[in-house]
Amino acid sequence: MSDETPNPEKELSGQNLPGQRGDHGEEVRVQRGMFGANNGGDTSGYGGLVRSVRLPGPAARPYGGWFDEVADELEGALEEQGLLPENAIEKTVVDRGELTFHIEREHLVRVARTLRDDPALRFELCTGVSGVHYPGDKGRELHAVYHLRSITHGRLIRLEVSAPDAEPRIPSLVAVYPTNDWHERETYDFFGIVFDGHPALTRIMMPDDWQGHPQRKDYPLGGIAIEYKGAQIPAPDQRRSYS
Repeated sequence: MSDETPNPEKELSGQNLPGQRGDHGEEVRVQRGMFGANNGGDTSGYGGLVRSVRLPGPAARPYGGWFDEVADELEGALEEQGLLPENAIEKTVVDRGELTFHIEREHLVRVARTLRDDPALRFELCTGVSGVHYPGDKGRELHAVYHLRSITHGRLIRLEVSAPDAEPRIPSLVAVYPTNDWHERETYDFFGIVFDGHPALTRIMMPDDWQGHPQRKDYPLGGIAIEYKGAQIPAPDQRRSYS
């Protein structure tokens, strides 16, 4: 039996697995095991799995299809407002056939309003914001991802904004997309991202006095101790282990 830890990224067949990027993109952490258990509690059979978790890097032009048209129009519209596109757009990513603009958080509202109002863009609908937590992505551990749809042109893009754990604040888009009201509350509740300017940023799922944010990667598995018929059920990674 080989002593080398299995790593599907090193195997040729590993390139056919979902989510594989090889050596491309930015590595934010190394996944060991499947569910984060590191004390013998992983009974899934994937305890020896080792793989890199990478974020896709910036794309180079031409992006292909209508992606270039949207990028050109957005950059031109920002320039007309006196804002250099490179100051607002951190990077443009084309990955798995999808277009994502990574936006500096201080310019998020202006970029979103431009995408909504410009006649050549007309992304009238924001279908929500999702939170992501990458503890290993130092200085930008928290990400907010917005899905924008143009009903006029039949297009779908994403905006992504990051913030550090030390200052988890991102401008609210409720004034631009009112449907984001509850979505921002949910992202605040589960990830702790504070949306500045939100009309009533309160928890939407957890009790108001709940400690912590349950969908962050540093939140304990199982959350709180669960009691059932007088017995206490430990967190999933502590329930059993095989020697």
